[in-house]
Amino acid sequence: MGLGHLVIFGIFALISWLISSQLKSRFKKYSLIGINRGMSGRDVAQQMLHDHGIYDVNIVPTEGQLSDHYNPAKKTIALSHDVYYGQNVSAAAVAAHETGHAVQHARAYAPLQLRSAMVPIQNVSAQVLNTIFTLMFFGAIFAGNILPINLALLIFVICYGVFTLFAFITLPVEIDASRRALAWLSNSGVTNYSNHSQAKDALKWAAYTYVVAALASLASLLYYLFLLLGRRD
Repeated sequence: MGLGHLVIFGIFALISWLISSQLKSRFKKYSLIGINRGMSGRDVAQQMLHDHGIYDVNIVPTEGQLSDHYNPAKKTIALSHDVYYGQNVSAAAVAAHETGHAVQHARAYAPLQLRSAMVPIQNVSAQVLNTIFTLMFFGAIFAGNILPINLALLIFVICYGVFTLFAFITLPVEIDASRRALAWLSNSGVTNYSNHSQAKDALKWAAYTYVVAALASLASLLYYLFLLLGRRD
């Protein structure tokens, strides 16, 4: 990893930390605001599934904070403790967002299908990149170039190209899930004029984390691409 990449990593790590802090702050703040009918996050997810005619998705609790996710392979919506049991705007927004992914899956939403298909490629790219970094590290210590630099740069470009494509495909998937969530929360009456804007704000900050991840991948891709092209001149 070159100095330039370390700088890129540092900059985006800082931005990511700032956004994550804001997200956690808003989640905590909006956790104090109740919702109509006193529904828990699990209730919200269950009702949204049923309103969309979906009855084959399980809702399960999971460990961690903001660790909520939808698993299309297992058809499960995993909600963190605060979301699963929470009866507030934050819990409702997160639960509805994850349920939005289940709705996408049921409706064969193309970007979600593409992202799911890319998961194995993303995982292989990450393994390859870790292996290359390890080889270059030991090569630098014990002398002798284990891997030619041009080949290493080419592999970096390919791997970060995969990461970048995956990250940018993720953006419409997450934005659409939030759009579905907010529409359902409003139409179902779970949120109203006094608290709907808070739900929207919480999901907006969650979306920022994906934007930063996509830009970080793109910056790394361009960095290694310019290095590779520079060595070929």
